[in-house]
Amino acid sequence: MKAERIDGKAFALALRTRVAAGVSSFRAAVGRAPGLSVVLVGDEGPSAVYVRAKEKASAEAGMRGAVHRMPAEISQDALLALVADLNADDRVDGILVQLPLPSHIDATAVLTAIDPDKDVDGFHPLNAGRLALGERALTPCTPLGCLMLLKAQLGDLAGMEAVVIGRSNIVGKPMAALLLAESCTVTIAHSRTRDLAQVVRRADIVVAAVGRAEMVRGDWVKPGACVIDVGINRVDAGGGKTRLVGDVAYDEVAQVAGAITPVPGGVGPMTIAVLLRNTLAAAHARAGLAALEI
Repeated sequence: MKAERIDGKAFALALRTRVAAGVSSFRAAVGRAPGLSVVLVGDEGPSAVYVRAKEKASAEAGMRGAVHRMPAEISQDALLALVADLNADDRVDGILVQLPLPSHIDATAVLTAIDPDKDVDGFHPLNAGRLALGERALTPCTPLGCLMLLKAQLGDLAGMEAVVIGRSNIVGKPMAALLLAESCTVTIAHSRTRDLAQVVRRADIVVAAVGRAEMVRGDWVKPGACVIDVGINRVDAGGGKTRLVGDVAYDEVAQVAGAITPVPGGVGPMTIAVLLRNTLAAAHARAGLAALEI
């Protein structure tokens, strides 16, 4: 029996619709729109494409968006000064510094300089600590989007065994913390894990975020498991063309799993939708309104 395809694009659209309604309510209550400021250093490559998509999405949601496009040669001190200005601006509820940054800039120093209450990427150490302690926090967008998809597909996750493949600060570690908060039994697997396939076979939930094209094979997966593929890898498609694939061998795993996200069209659309949700949540908190529940 072939796995159910989890439509992240449709779920993200529904989330963005709810956020837009929340923005309207916020504007009525506070007298202004939530503000999202994105900082882009250099204006080339995938980062520029991602920022344009974020700019368009925030405008569609009714937010006050601003993109600060800085030259690639900007000094670290100048970038930190910009972050300080955004921290002090009461019209700004969310700040996002697009990664990666040029090699001459210490990304950790820049991310740590962002006001934790405006850290809509959820990368500040204070927000990471809050998440680890099970406290309310601004949470990294991609893992929170994965959790939303899982709960929509499976309902109550308590008691399920989950394996997260990947231990990055951006996806793997926060994903594990979110699953622990849902009372899952969680294993973080990685490149040094012994007999990785056998570890994955135990899981009711598999989240693959390792950055290796089609690494997770069909015989790795427990029948009926829910598989979330975070990977985005560009591979040769022949004839001088390329195609996008995930970390999961989709055609194989779809014959075994109960549900699976495709690439593209699975987790990817959720990231921007959750960024908008996080910005609205930060605006609620800064305005002293009730905590956002969407």
